[in-house]
Order: sequence, then structure tokens, then C-alpha cells
Amino acid sequence: MKIIDTHTHLYAESFDEDREEVIKRAIFLGIDRFFIPAIDSSYTNRMLELKNSFPENIFLMSGLHPCHVKENYKEELEHVDNLLQSNQTYFAIGEIGIDLYWKKNFLDNQKQAFEYQINLAKKYSLPIVIHCRDAFDEVFEILESNYSDNLTGIFHCFSGTLEQAKRIIDLNMKLGIGGVVTFKNGMIDQFLNQIPLNNIVLETDSPYLAPRPYRGKRNESSYIIQVIKKLSEVYEISSEEISKETTKNAKQIFKIK
Repeated sequence: MKIIDTHTHLYAESFDEDREEVIKRAIFLGIDRFFIPAIDSSYTNRMLELKNSFPENIFLMSGLHPCHVKENYKEELEHVDNLLQSNQTYFAIGEIGIDLYWKKNFLDNQKQAFEYQINLAKKYSLPIVIHCRDAFDEVFEILESNYSDNLTGIFHCFSGTLEQAKRIIDLNMKLGIGGVVTFKNGMIDQFLNQIPLNNIVLETDSPYLAPRPYRGKRNESSYIIQVIKKLSEVYEISSEEISKETTKNAKQIFKIK
């Protein structure tokens, strides 16, 4: 099986002791492409070093995470744009969006940053990877006001309702499904089979949100196998078919062969 992890922070400090081993474990299981979302400019060098170490496996994004939208957010957005103009290839704008779980005092700035980066995606014909936490209404408002047929992307770490899932799909977005689908209180496993599989991609968000039975531990890309097993149960089809279809979907979003 060839499997794509569409969202993993492999440059995070929690992988500093065994990053190469983590990547090799995943590759051994057929997970051989890793899409790397940005956080802010402080991680750019780490991301580039990771790409240089594994040029055939690492695919970078450029973006400003909503939790890192601060007083200097305009400088950070300029950094995002400068990276997109560099000779390094970027495959998406992400992760971007709105987070009202941790901070609410920068909401207006988060909205401005989100919209600005959506426009960058349109300018460079790139998909967007959306972070949304406690902010469905705010994210939908901006997405719908900036809708265009050529704007596509992934709603990362989807944990909403069936109605929200359908609304996301109507906006040309796919659902990023990871460890949450294995949680007893995750709920999305109750209705995902009502969503055609061509609207779903796999992710880990490692080192965060490890699936059962690893919940509470550091997540890594090899654990995506647990997500596949759960989706196989939900859709009542083989793990091979889940892998095949979600990989095809990811290739379509990121425009890779």
C-alpha cells in the first residue's frame, strides 16, 4: 500500500531524538509521503532541513498558524509570501484558519490573516489546509465570502457534525481524518459512512492526537494504520481500498503524481 500522511509536524522538537527512525518506521509500512504544515517563521529552517534530509518524501507547506497570529502577524504573512516566491516548491498554504480555543483577543487579526492567505492560495493556485477549533461559524463565513471554483483544500482534523461535513464538501474541501475517528467520544465515526470516501484524506497531526490504542502518547505517521483500520470498519471495505482511495484524493488536492 502507498499511503500519504497529509498533515504531520515532523520538524517538531519532540522528534529531535529519533526523527529518522520515525520516518523509516512509516516508510516501512508504506507511508512514504509526508505533507508538512507550517506554524510560523521560527520553524522555517527546521522545515527546510527536513526537506533536504528526505527530499523524496517531504512536501512542504507555507503558512501562519492561527494560534501564532500575534502583534507581528503582518511580518509573518510577508514571510509566508516570500517563501512562496522562493525557489523552494510549496504544495499548499497551511495550516491557516481560526482558533478560538486558546485565544480570542486576536480574533480580528486571525480573520485578516486567514483571508490574506486564502488570497495567496488563489494567487499561486495552491490548496489551503484549514485549522478550525471552536470557530466553525467564523471559518465558514470567511470561506463562503471568498469562495471560488478553483479554491480547494483540506479541513484539517475534522471533528464536526454531518451537516458541517457536507457544508465543507460543498466548498470544494476534503475532510482530514486522523486519530479523532478512533476516539470513543470522537463521534465522527457515527456518520462518516454517509460521506463518500472521495471526500476524505488521511492525516496524523503528529506529534499530536495519537489514535487509540496510543492515545495520550506522542503520535507519529506510522500510527495512521490505526486510522485506516477504523475507517475500514466504518465503511465496511478493506484497508487496501481505504488506502487506495484516500491516497488518490490526496494526490488530487496537492496536484502530485
